[in-house]
Amino acid sequence: MSLHPYISVVIPVHNEQEVLEQLYVRLTKAMDAIAKPYEIILTNDGSTDHSTKILRELYDRRPNHIRIIEFNGNFGQHMAIMAGFERVRGEIVITMDADLQNPPEEIAKLVSAMEAGHDVVNTYRENRQDSWWRLQVSKWHNQIRAWMMPKLIMKDEGCMLRAYHRRIVDLMVATGESTTFIPALALTYAANPVEVGIAHSERVAGTSSYNFYKLIRYNFDLIAGFSVFPLQLFTMLGVLISFCSFIFVIFLLLRRLIIGPEVEGVFTLFAIMFFLIGIVLLGLGVVGEYIGRIYQEVRKRPRFVISDVLEMPIEIQTNKDVYEVHSTQTVS
Repeated sequence: MSLHPYISVVIPVHNEQEVLEQLYVRLTKAMDAIAKPYEIILTNDGSTDHSTKILRELYDRRPNHIRIIEFNGNFGQHMAIMAGFERVRGEIVITMDADLQNPPEEIAKLVSAMEAGHDVVNTYRENRQDSWWRLQVSKWHNQIRAWMMPKLIMKDEGCMLRAYHRRIVDLMVATGESTTFIPALALTYAANPVEVGIAHSERVAGTSSYNFYKLIRYNFDLIAGFSVFPLQLFTMLGVLISFCSFIFVIFLLLRRLIIGPEVEGVFTLFAIMFFLIGIVLLGLGVVGEYIGRIYQEVRKRPRFVISDVLEMPIEIQTNKDVYEVHSTQTVS
């Protein structure tokens, strides 16, 4: 395999044993049709099914095109992609999920957009094949995100089939952030981004790794990582509530002077107090989210741990962000 392929495809894998064979067949066929040097980097993000065995079998079939990165645990989709970014050799870097909801055949469309001069190619899913509640949640979240971060132009943030120029990837790797949202991070460095529509399919097999909690965390990474809007919102809310509280105190004082002592309205006061306490606790939670990210960054712990790498020719690289349990293996 050439040390300098033109296209690098980076795919995170977590418990995808049912779809890996189809992914291999369709992806290699699509990349062969492009007729340009390529590599496929598959990061095994702590899979507990037979994905590890299948990935090694796929490597044995095409060691000149496929590279495998093995994590020693589950570090998340974006960290799995970042691990691939640290080892890519191509000038055009494609990211995609392993579930085949974004057809590999669409990669040629992204490559064409990159060759037209764009440095980031974002995508949006046309005729999405998701459940009703996922479509609604995605719609609402995209609207909220556009409201909070108007400078972050992204029609569909949940689509992972995207393309980046190698320069953008190198800048993202250099940040060394322990939590990030890759599509948004890329846009902060992009000079000429573009969005293109791509096909979307039903999940071929298996189930999504994103449960409700992970979806919430996923959105926290985006909002807390690229905007201080929640903090500004609670600052303005605090000013408004303080002003209203001052007016209310004046009202109660005048009422006492005019009407005299009374016990009516006690439960109303309790309701107002509980509401204000809820606002305070919510605000503390938002502040804590930002402080937690600061805490994660200042600890300088490795973002992920690589236990093994399968690749043909090995390039020995020094990386401060990754501690490898075993030295990288060269497999002939």
